[in-house]
Amino acid sequence: MYSSTGIDASNFVSGVDTAFMVILGIAFFFLISITATMIYFIIRYNKKRNPIAKQIKGSTKLEIIWTIIPTILVMVMFYFGWAGWRPMQNPPENALEIETTARMWSFNFKYPNGRITDTLYVPQDQPVKLNLFSLDVIHSLYIPAFRVKQDMVPGKENQFMWFTPRSLGDYDLFCAEYCGLQHSYMYSGVRVLPREEFDKWYSDTSRVVSTAGAAPEMKGLQILRINGCNACHSTDGSKLLGPSYRGSFGATRIVETDGEKREIIVDEEYIRRSIYEPNSDIVEGYSSGLMLSYKDLISEEEIEDIILYIKSLND
Repeated sequence: MYSSTGIDASNFVSGVDTAFMVILGIAFFFLISITATMIYFIIRYNKKRNPIAKQIKGSTKLEIIWTIIPTILVMVMFYFGWAGWRPMQNPPENALEIETTARMWSFNFKYPNGRITDTLYVPQDQPVKLNLFSLDVIHSLYIPAFRVKQDMVPGKENQFMWFTPRSLGDYDLFCAEYCGLQHSYMYSGVRVLPREEFDKWYSDTSRVVSTAGAAPEMKGLQILRINGCNACHSTDGSKLLGPSYRGSFGATRIVETDGEKREIIVDEEYIRRSIYEPNSDIVEGYSSGLMLSYKDLISEEEIEDIILYIKSLND
């Protein structure tokens, strides 16, 4: 585990912080100066000192001054903001491209070699480009320490974010756009590794889905975690947005299918259908439309591992 101070964590920290400090400095200057002027006027021109009000005529010179000076200050703030934002739109050609997918309520990251993780692993001092996709609603990927944030709009093309991580460590990664009931649970992390360590991690294809040698049911748990399933389904029997895994296999449930209620048994076919066609059978007491199909995201082999894991929770 590396320390993560967040100081110069990415190549954008300096530009964003400079813009922030310039704007904050101007705001504080006027807050203090205007407040001091108000207090002075209250004391200098109170009723005791000026019992008879005087008419004051307008001043063209004063009007020009307080039009020109704020315009200059606004342009200064715009320049520093633009200077910090503009480089974010031009990723270098040698950037490591990672397909980043958001859905309620999780992120996953797919690397060029096919490896998929729920935590973002990146090499130190290597430009990284995240190609962003949302499968349901608007999300917003935010890495505070890197000073980068980008909305992820469903169906919008050419959405990306890039950065060069500079400091080793672990950093927070959030969704910064309210995206539903479990929005606050939609967080992950970024781990910045030394180049050699990242290359070793990246080339270890035996861990594309799970730890090598792990029991099949543990592979199933890892698949569920990577795809964010645990945000809606508990493993301890408690009720979330979807039914709990615990004690579910072989249990009888009342579901609504095409508007008609019927009784079913939770078996392999039901689990498979629930993953590929999640709104075909809605369990009584739960809402439809909250889960999207994982048809192109979870393979048949992975479903077998998921079934073994769910079966293991009956023990």
